[in-house]
Order: sequence, then structure tokens, then C-alpha cells
Amino acid sequence: MKTIIYQNGEFIQAEHAGIDIFSQTVHYGFGAFEGIRSYQTNNGVKLFKAREHFERLQRSCEKVNIPFQWDLEELIEVSYKVLHKNRLKNAYLRPLVTCGTGMDLKVNKQSEITIMAWHWDYYDANKSLNTCISRFERPNPKSVPVDAKLTGNYINSILATTDAAQNGYDDAIQLDARGYIAEAPGANIFIEKNGKLYTPEISAYILPGITRATIIKIAKQLDIEVIEKSISVEELKNANSAFLCSTAIEVVGIASLDDVPFKTPFKDSLGATIQRAYKNLVLDKLSFEVII
Repeated sequence: MKTIIYQNGEFIQAEHAGIDIFSQTVHYGFGAFEGIRSYQTNNGVKLFKAREHFERLQRSCEKVNIPFQWDLEELIEVSYKVLHKNRLKNAYLRPLVTCGTGMDLKVNKQSEITIMAWHWDYYDANKSLNTCISRFERPNPKSVPVDAKLTGNYINSILATTDAAQNGYDDAIQLDARGYIAEAPGANIFIEKNGKLYTPEISAYILPGITRATIIKIAKQLDIEVIEKSISVEELKNANSAFLCSTAIEVVGIASLDDVPFKTPFKDSLGATIQRAYKNLVLDKLSFEVII
């Protein structure tokens, strides 16, 4: 709450930020957000794929008709100022678009943007996750755009994550409305089988992750074949190994599914190779960015 945030053209302390208690975002979860990582690289502090994140924020808003009137380059510039004002280097940055007063369930003509940042430790790369198949499916795309990063969609993620934790697991794997593997509540999933990587194809059922796309390109550079397809629960259970990826968690191995360990320990898997390459990329230690 002591951090400096950007809100509607001003830099203010987080504890002084106002919120419209009658806003559609508060009452109905009608808003959009992004999560961006910053890194202390060999070439200074950098936001990883900032433009791609702000472009997705704009697309998310447009999908549900939330007004988006901001210039992307200005938002990127402001984001670096937020980091500088908070003296942050390795941090997590959260742009949030909220809507104004509106109790009638109609599309709101008012929107505001807030950009905040804080230090967020990275996941332990040596700790793999024990996961379970969640009883909470991902939302049906016929009811809400699942491929948009909307605040209300994450009620589903909270339910799945909390349920997994209450049952002794680190995270959940969710199915889509068809019964295929979709993703974790806040991350995309890859599995390894016979020297190849598989991941759910881009469809209306998953959020097309920016980290996911980066990993596919890293794999191509490393001559690792990636196949995008519908993955059944049985295929996941018979995989050699698996891992999750997102901006927040980067690349994290999965140790087990429903208490059954995967055959290949994560440290010996293709995922571990991808994990090392991804970390080197975001720290500017690799030249993949020319292609990525």
C-alpha cells in the first residue's frame, strides 16, 4: 500500500487510490487486466514483452466493449516510470482497466486505468508442483470470452486453486467444456511424450499465453517439436513429464497428477531445458529475441 501507482494520469500512493464503489468492476467483475514481469538484465531493467501485454489488454477490452482510449507506447513509458518511482528491478507489474458507475448491466462508456507494481519473488525452479484434475471446468466460451484476460473470469480460477489447496495440492489442472485438458487456473500447460512437447491448441477454450507463445518459439530454436492439439486426461496421465508456464510463474515443472508421479523427473525433462533457456532469454543472456 506504500508503493507509488499510476492512476488516470497521476502518480499517487496506493493507499490513497480511490475506487468507485458503484463501478461495474466492483459489482460484476467487468474489467480487464494484465501481468507483466520486469527483470534486472545485463542491459538494465526491462519489462519482458510489454507491448504484447498491452496489446492483449486492449484486445481484452475490445472483446467486451470496454472503452480503451490509451496509447500503448505511453502506457509502456508510464510502466517504466512506476518501476523507477518504486525503485523496483525484478518486479511484477499489474495494469488494470476498471469501469465506471453502472448498475443497469449495459456496456459502460467510462473506463479508467491503474498501473501498479511490486516485488514478487520468483517460483523455486527446483520445486515441482503436485497437481490434481479440478472439479471446476474452465468457463464455456459460449457464455464469456475465455481468451480475454477479464477480471470476472478469475472467479473460476480462485475456485479451482482454493479447492486444490484444500485437498493438499499445489495447483489444479482444469478441463474445458469438451472434457479436454485446458490449462491451470493461471498458467498454460505443456506435456512431454517420446521426445516431443504437446500443448492444447489455441482455441476459444484457453487464454493464449504470451509465455506460451515464447516457449513454442524457444522450442523451435532448440529443435524440439511442439504439437498443438486437443489433449485428453488419459494422454496427460501417460505423459513422460509436464510443466506450467505464465508470466508470473515463468516455467515450473509438474511432479505429479492426482498423486501419481510423472515417469521423468522434471530436472531430466525437456521442460527443464526450456526453463533454463527462458530464464536466460528474459535476462538478455540469449539472442532468441531476434526471432521471438
